[in-house]
Amino acid sequence: MSKICQITGKKAVIGNNVSHSKRRTKRKFDVNLFVKKFYWVEQDCWVSLKVSANGLRVINKLGLDAAIKRAAEKGYL
Repeated sequence: MSKICQITGKKAVIGNNVSHSKRRTKRKFDVNLFVKKFYWVEQDCWVSLKVSANGLRVINKLGLDAAIKRAAEKGYL
C-alpha cells in the first residue's frame, strides 16, 4: 500500500538534499505514519487505519466517527 494518511490525505513530497557545497539532489520526505487500531463505538467494531501523527490529533480532537466521515467526504478512505 502507498504511504498516505487515511484521515488527512497527507502523502510524501519531493524536495532536495543540499550539501555543504550547495549541490542539490532529489529526495523524498515521507509522512510520519502509524498503523493503529481504533474501537469504533458507533459501528461496534475495531478499525485498523494508517494515520499520520497529525491524523491522530484530528481523531483526538473530533472523535473517530467525525474524523472518518470527514475523510470519506474528501475521498481519503
